[in-house]
Amino acid sequence: MTLDPIIFSVWACLIVTMNYIRLYTAVLAMLTAVHASSIPQPISCSSLLEATVSGGVQVLTSVDIAAGALSVPSYSGGTILNTFPLCHLSGSIKYGADGLTLAASGANTLTWELYLPVTANYNGRFMVVGDSGYAGSIDTTTMMTEFNLGYAVAGSDGGHSLAETGNATYASFMTDVAQLKAWIHNSIAMTTPTVRALATLYYAASPKYSYYYGCSTGGAQGYAVASLYPDLFDGIYAGSPGNWYSHLILSFLWNAMHTQWNGFMSQDALDFITTKVLDACDALDGVNDNLIENPSKCKFDITTLQCKYGQNATSSGTAVCLTAAQVKAAQAVYAGPKSTLTGKEIYPGFALGSEKAWLLQETTLYEEFSELILKEVVFNDSNYNISTFNFGSDVSKVDSMASPLIDSIYPSLSSFKARGGKLITTQGWADAYNAPTWPIEFLEQINAACLTDENSEFIQVYMVPGGGHCGPTSAYPHVPGTYDVLDALVPWVERGIVPTQMLSTGAIDGTNATRKLCPYPQNAKYVKGSIDDWTSYTCA
Repeated sequence: MTLDPIIFSVWACLIVTMNYIRLYTAVLAMLTAVHASSIPQPISCSSLLEATVSGGVQVLTSVDIAAGALSVPSYSGGTILNTFPLCHLSGSIKYGADGLTLAASGANTLTWELYLPVTANYNGRFMVVGDSGYAGSIDTTTMMTEFNLGYAVAGSDGGHSLAETGNATYASFMTDVAQLKAWIHNSIAMTTPTVRALATLYYAASPKYSYYYGCSTGGAQGYAVASLYPDLFDGIYAGSPGNWYSHLILSFLWNAMHTQWNGFMSQDALDFITTKVLDACDALDGVNDNLIENPSKCKFDITTLQCKYGQNATSSGTAVCLTAAQVKAAQAVYAGPKSTLTGKEIYPGFALGSEKAWLLQETTLYEEFSELILKEVVFNDSNYNISTFNFGSDVSKVDSMASPLIDSIYPSLSSFKARGGKLITTQGWADAYNAPTWPIEFLEQINAACLTDENSEFIQVYMVPGGGHCGPTSAYPHVPGTYDVLDALVPWVERGIVPTQMLSTGAIDGTNATRKLCPYPQNAKYVKGSIDDWTSYTCA
């Protein structure tokens, strides 16, 4: 008997969720006096150091910090300061071999930090931020950004240290099943009850609303929370999600294997392709803005760039056409990995117009991600030669060995939906890491599993024309890459106002351009006015 993929996914999700009930209950019950819905009076920051916390949890530091006295790195290379005073806490959580249960004798350690605004600047909302890549450190940049908006904000290292994250040749946390489970599936669930309870003590009241904010690996963690721990957060932002991580790394490997040797495309060749694609498809939306609003509507044929007989691919060091091998390589990247047994999609391919961002796919991503996970998690062989990976027979081994530990692809988010949770995803069409149509495909699976239509009442995906991975990209420096996600998510959660658009600002070329992002399947349609003003567009 053959099960429909959606039915099978829902069935698998129910089994996995049932297996987590005991562990989840343990997390929520771990606090003693700290976990209270209402405390008689606030306590001082320094007193939190002595808070009574269950076994496995330690508050290591608790310090009052004046406005402007705490500096963290910014995304642009500078620094961000706290705009008002805060109580800064840090601590650790010991956990056991199951990758979730807290225990004083646990062999594994998760570290966390918590920023608490003074009461006068606190907006009554609590937030936990996710991780990026292999984690191992705390995203204090996002923490400070959201703290300066008035949120009580926490983050963790994903359940292992930076040293255990390792390098491109070895990462010790991958050989520890507990740490691997904690990384994407459980670290947020381990962190949240502790830090939220400490915030409750400090303010003498529970937060009015709780939010999660993460991108990339943090996006995967967001989907893990929504499916495995649906009661933790009222609203979730899961940007550029790597939630099908086991197949994302196969995408990296596929692209690298198909662009080696004669198929390799230099940055100049990639720029050449993008220029030609833009020439053909930029104006499809009625606006000439060096951008493709919806690349899925672009029908550019890469074979038109193949060199004619006797023609050199370069002239004076500049690409003027593509060799036959390069055309074939580009077609493979557009197509994405396919099973050599069935021809079915293993992971989606990259979009037309994203070519400028492909160099990482050709060079380093497979070494940093595919090689490590295949060696340490899938084949348990540090000498495994990834060039021998079989995209037919070996995919099932990835699905059985890696997927249960690192993927968050359960489409039945019915529990999260039922409790009134809201989830927003953003995805750049020119993402250098993640195939852009994956979030669309997963959205369609979720809508099918939860019996909702494309105008979902609890989840939205916003596609970003010219957007990169979790923000702007140098491939499209004129495209704003800071998304006002919370301005859409918070009113949806707290007042039931369904978002109809999202503002995007902060182009890295320094211009003041703004863009209108629309919930899929809508696109921004030009009406009138400046093409660099988001009010000149409507979602349709």
